[in-house]
Amino acid sequence: MANTFKVKTKNAPSSAGTPLTMYTVPSSTTSVVLGLILTNIHTTAVTVSVQLVTDTSDTETNVSVYLAKSVSLPSGSSLELLSGGKVVCQTTDVLKIDCSVAQKIDATLSIMEIT
Repeated sequence: MANTFKVKTKNAPSSAGTPLTMYTVPSSTTSVVLGLILTNIHTTAVTVSVQLVTDTSDTETNVSVYLAKSVSLPSGSSLELLSGGKVVCQTTDVLKIDCSVAQKIDATLSIMEIT
């Protein structure tokens, strides 16, 4: 098994209230989310949400969940999600981000893919 560290960056979303796909786990891959930083590049506060959308099923039923929901982010500040924690994602799982104002957050995602 190969472990590959990656970074994904986005300006998001292009339309407020329409979550943007930040990352989709490739086939035959398990990914570990190591960290996610959201930065408000707007002149006023915005709210941000992060959702893990999953359709995998095994012995338990997995459902889509919010990792953060409508969190206020002051102008010029950053929010580091999963500080000290990790999230394991399976093939086809999707990480989505949303902002109350279109294209006013920068997002940086650090992951490790296991193939």
